[in-house]
Amino acid sequence: MSDAPRSDDEGLRAAAAAAVALVADGARVGLGTGRAAAVFIDLLGGRVQDGLRVRAVATSEASARQAEGHGITLLALAEDVELDLTVDGADEVSPDLDLVKGFGGALVRERIVAAASRRQVIVVGPDKLVQGLGERGRIPVEVIPFGRGPAVRRLRALGLRPSVRVASGGGGPFLTDNGNLILDCGGVRPLDGAAARTLDAAIRAIPGVVDTGLFLGTAERVLVGRPGGRVETLRRRS
Repeated sequence: MSDAPRSDDEGLRAAAAAAVALVADGARVGLGTGRAAAVFIDLLGGRVQDGLRVRAVATSEASARQAEGHGITLLALAEDVELDLTVDGADEVSPDLDLVKGFGGALVRERIVAAASRRQVIVVGPDKLVQGLGERGRIPVEVIPFGRGPAVRRLRALGLRPSVRVASGGGGPFLTDNGNLILDCGGVRPLDGAAARTLDAAIRAIPGVVDTGLFLGTAERVLVGRPGGRVETLRRRS
């Protein structure tokens, strides 16, 4: 079997490298969670070892461990901290740069860190580009365990099909770093911007819901890593 990198890996690495190029010396950076974010953290760590000075806030325990392994200084998200940019991945990207996030289970912390940042830059491969949010079959929703039953009932009333995410290995429900459950909500027809905002508001109104995987209007730009290492930059329309 060949050890050559897959073309999608090459593209993702090129996109992550383009994101690293946006990080200025002395910057405060939000570190996302997932495959694309992990590639970014690896490359950023290489720059740090070469002398780049950054401080970072991680969106998950896994990303924090990875950053510490590269010698990246982690920063507490105190009330006076504003991040220069956050670099993260996404599970879906619509033509207007609305996102679905949360397949990795870190959506709440990703939301908080993105909101504490001047810019959110998203790194993806072309497989994450969709015409309408929900095309990949589910919208993640984080729920407090105590509110699971009523939340499931209310989500079903919205026409969704919620199922509790199971931990890898099947050892019970998946728990987020916040100790909450993820309900993966199927039954979603591809959503345009207006429909996504209506659904997001309806889900957020359910008691016990902490957050949804609908990240609407948060991304400044999306870096798409194409086969062969070409990077396409998509910018949000003003």
